[in-house]
Amino acid sequence: MIKFLKRCYLGIILVFLYVPIGVLIVQSFNAGKSRAKWEGFSFRWYVELFQDTRIMNALYVTLSIAVLAMIVATVLGTLAAIGIYSMKKRPQAVMMTLTNLPNTMPDIVTGISLMLLFLFTKVERGYVTMLLAHITFDVPYVILSVLPKLKQMNKHTYEAALDLGATPTYALTHVIIPECKQGIITGAMLAFTLSLDDFTISYFTTSPLVQNLSTLIYSAARKGIEPSLNALSALMFVSLLVLLLIVNRRTAESKE
Repeated sequence: MIKFLKRCYLGIILVFLYVPIGVLIVQSFNAGKSRAKWEGFSFRWYVELFQDTRIMNALYVTLSIAVLAMIVATVLGTLAAIGIYSMKKRPQAVMMTLTNLPNTMPDIVTGISLMLLFLFTKVERGYVTMLLAHITFDVPYVILSVLPKLKQMNKHTYEAALDLGATPTYALTHVIIPECKQGIITGAMLAFTLSLDDFTISYFTTSPLVQNLSTLIYSAARKGIEPSLNALSALMFVSLLVLLLIVNRRTAESKE
């Protein structure tokens, strides 16, 4: 009976999570603009999507910033995690508190703080400021993904590599990095997805001339969501799903 209730509870959660996405995907193939009436199967909105330069420009900004932020945040976060791991207990606790603070802080606080920083330093808001903002909020998530893998590692492995004649750089790239590879991949994926769908911080750190998809959809929602955005959302969901399946499969294969 308890097992049945658990399965029902899980089923209800999955329904609430994925039925709206399923409806969105179905509506992306609706030939008409009405969401309340099915007017036939069509790829009309997918064709219009790729012909809309405004959406394509926003997609380019979103993907390029997500990829660049992921790369930079992964490198900085991994190095920071190694540095924190090598600290003594008290400084490590202080650094962990500082690392956790941005994650618990509301996005609007982070966004306004970064906006005020750019205004104070007289940096014109646009693509670069949005990229810097995304790197800033991505780094703590990478640190928190890599640190658990470092703690699982044998502390003496690095020292043994040095005793055997390895240089610190060689020991870092051939001993430490492989040991925490799964944490690095997880942190990179988390950074990419967080950057991909961020709205609040992006809204405060960019200008109206440079929009990613979230800010574009927000401004378009005032006039009504265009059906081509349903097609875009469907493509992004399927792409991320395939990407996550590939990563999970590679992770499972590496554990075997």
